[in-house]
Amino acid sequence: MKTPLLAMSRRQLIAGVAFATLASTLPLPLVAEEVSRGGVLHYATLGLDTSDPHRHTGSIAVQQLYVEALTSIGPDGGVEPFLAESYEISDDGLTYTFTLREGVKFHNGDTMTAQDVVANFERVKENISGGWLASAMKLVGTVEGRDERTVVLTMTEPYAPLANLLSELWIVSPKSEGWDETITTPIGTGPFSFGEWQPQLRLYAPAHNDYWRGEMPYLEAVEANLRDDLDKASAMRAGEIHIASVPRDVAGQLGRSGDIRVSTLKDSTWYFVSFNNRNPRPPFDNPKVREAIMYAVDKQAFMNFMAGEDGVVTNQMVMPGHVYFDQELHDADRHAAPDLDKAKAMLAEAGVTPEEITIEFVSWQENYPQVVVQMVRQLGFKVNHVALDDLGAQNRLGQYDWDMNAMASGPRADIFLRFVRLMSDGPNPVLWGGIQDADLDATIKAAVAEPDEAERKALYLDAWGRVMDGYYTVVLGHAANTIAMREEVQGYEPGFTWSPNWATGGIAQTWLARD
Repeated sequence: MKTPLLAMSRRQLIAGVAFATLASTLPLPLVAEEVSRGGVLHYATLGLDTSDPHRHTGSIAVQQLYVEALTSIGPDGGVEPFLAESYEISDDGLTYTFTLREGVKFHNGDTMTAQDVVANFERVKENISGGWLASAMKLVGTVEGRDERTVVLTMTEPYAPLANLLSELWIVSPKSEGWDETITTPIGTGPFSFGEWQPQLRLYAPAHNDYWRGEMPYLEAVEANLRDDLDKASAMRAGEIHIASVPRDVAGQLGRSGDIRVSTLKDSTWYFVSFNNRNPRPPFDNPKVREAIMYAVDKQAFMNFMAGEDGVVTNQMVMPGHVYFDQELHDADRHAAPDLDKAKAMLAEAGVTPEEITIEFVSWQENYPQVVVQMVRQLGFKVNHVALDDLGAQNRLGQYDWDMNAMASGPRADIFLRFVRLMSDGPNPVLWGGIQDADLDATIKAAVAEPDEAERKALYLDAWGRVMDGYYTVVLGHAANTIAMREEVQGYEPGFTWSPNWATGGIAQTWLARD
């Protein structure tokens, strides 16, 4: 498998070489004598915002129980062939040739073919506007099925993150109900099928009995709890939930119980404050006023609240150690420490009297936004803090009748999936205030087309510098998401992203120990 650096980082290249060595072989499933088959695993991490896998707005965990992609992201962040047993990238980065696994069955019993994959690419390219893959699909010249198991994709120009991004182009049967508009009953290839969905309550996903990975899955079904008001800690202690994402302080308490273990996703969640960039009202349309407000925010105190000593304060959307992290930029963070005197002086210079202004502040129903609210109030502003559930917050943010927010965004398969949210036509841009900046768009597009990794990093840094200069959004820091698992859960370890299923691990090989 040819995977040049224009498509992968060095770490990902090594992972790709390992896969080439192993060819199509994946880790063997545990032998039947080692597992207890059956049982329903109760799961509570992210929600499910749509039944159409091609139209999601960021909730990527639950749907990956029942849909899979040509590639997946392994626990080290590298790209792994998934529904494709192998793939090659031409030296010029324009042609991708995927060899599909043999005998992969959709949940309706049909065998997945190259034409099914082509149909999914065409659907996303032609019918899905503003989605995660919109920018990439604009650069797709042709997609064709050479034979039943070979798909050839030709790009009009190189697109560095494509192999990573394809891990989120999920393949569903064109026979799925609603295919021509919005899919209501997705027919995927995953270890579990799309069963009974009650939005914001639950999804019951029964096992796919003709799954392509040997004798997997071992479970009878997975039931995802989608309630925003679920007390996960109590549910974990009572044995009502087996796997859940929980705050770090709760994870510590659960981990001391003896029958619950705690781990983390391998990538981080980044926390940030955004201003309304689509329709800002005075004085919040002034970058100097935004800068002044951010001098009131104590990043270290915020991250201590979020993650204790494990929180990382920085001014970038990736953590130290990431290939796109820049130490010099980090060291120059002007908001690394708060400065209330400077904040007040800047506001006075801008002619702003905080006591006369009410900030409209929107957030999810979490504790951490209140930390930011209290810090901002130190400047004398009145703050009308509106905390809403996931869908409610996104709807309100999309009205662009607010001033500030405090939000978070989780692990992604490639840094572009963070930058794309900052683009004028990006998917679900509301958390970042709906940025409209043609120069920023052009710089990001140049970065993804750049085959040289060092040059690509420089372009991404230029783009991020523009975000910082405009105070569109300001990073507070990073923390790894904590995942709690009951002791009876066997064979499962959280991956790099929120996906519960990937080529070399995940929910397909998970089972429940019996007493």
